[in-house]
Amino acid sequence: MKAKIALDTRRCKKDGKFPVVIEVRNQDKIRISTPYSSIPENWDGSQFNKNESNFKRKNIILQDLLNRTERYLLSLDESQKGISDKEMRKILSEIISGKEPDDHRMTFIECLDEFIAHKDKPGTKTVYTTTRNKILTFDKDCTFESINKDWLMRFEQWMKECGMKTNAYAIHLRNIRAVFNYAIDEDYTTLYPFRRFSIKKEETRKRSLTVEQLRTLRDYPCEDYQIKYRDLFMLMFYFIGINAADLFLARKKDVVNGRLEYKRAKTGKLYSILIQPEAKAIINRYAGTGEYLLNVMDEYKNYKDFLHRMNIGLQQIGAMERVGRGGKKVREPLFPDISSYWSRHTWATIAAQLDTPKDIISEALGHEYGSSTTSIYINFNREKVDEANRRVIDLLNQQL
Repeated sequence: MKAKIALDTRRCKKDGKFPVVIEVRNQDKIRISTPYSSIPENWDGSQFNKNESNFKRKNIILQDLLNRTERYLLSLDESQKGISDKEMRKILSEIISGKEPDDHRMTFIECLDEFIAHKDKPGTKTVYTTTRNKILTFDKDCTFESINKDWLMRFEQWMKECGMKTNAYAIHLRNIRAVFNYAIDEDYTTLYPFRRFSIKKEETRKRSLTVEQLRTLRDYPCEDYQIKYRDLFMLMFYFIGINAADLFLARKKDVVNGRLEYKRAKTGKLYSILIQPEAKAIINRYAGTGEYLLNVMDEYKNYKDFLHRMNIGLQQIGAMERVGRGGKKVREPLFPDISSYWSRHTWATIAAQLDTPKDIISEALGHEYGSSTTSIYINFNREKVDEANRRVIDLLNQQL
């Protein structure tokens, strides 16, 4: 049996709207009303569209109701019990009103699925889905009761033996903790195994260049194919370590009064960077032919494909000679571990060396500083960030 969300247009309500229902076919078609109703113009097949007020929130709640219904139907299929339409209507009405059948308790994986369904960003969904797959491989029958301190220790050891590094498996443990916190808030459980289990964290290696190293990279006589990669790395640096997605997906219309203005893909925070002359020169060199600021998206359907090639190209910059009869390239890379992300760490490190206040560095990088509540009320002076960026670039440009 399957369930779906639908707009029941058979009878109009007094307010001119039609009820939003969950449809299930048992012996006959069963329609259970949800708390919502809509007009056809605000409905898009199985969910509200942008014409509906608070459409995102309403769609999440509808998806949650559908998930509850499908969990019950799955348990019914597994039990192979027959049930009358009348009884099913009664049970589904209770489920949709917020009650669960007496014989059903939310499992950890079901709670994780519900938690994932509430997330908007595809990247976030992917991270938690990866955790879900790890858990199912390790212990597909886990429950809130079975996931205790001993289970967490065994899961941690299993991930180690699979070759995962400390900070990698710590992500999955933090995701499990987040689901427990969610389950407690939703009254699915009162258990919390993390009171006596601490998640380890390993200090990561510094990922930044010194001023001298950055000068070397900027001025190095690269191979032809490496020049663009190096230039765009420098552009990221001039843009205060801008994220690759924000740079490569930037539109020409995002340049306003000499500033690049955009919402960060990672946080959704509105951000504005003054385009320094050094950055302008690189933008002109690699200008897009269409709507995009740069020509990366003229050449690639997915910026991540370019970014992958860019990081490989950056790591190959350095002395190169051909040896043997086949002329095989032998390299001595300048910075064999470098990636585009180093531009961000490098900018922050140099800014700190110039005694730039931490709150300005934090604002420049797009982080919250102080409490998130305080930051809402502070009208931060963007000129301070512009001045800090200019000092960093001036230091790089100093002749030794």
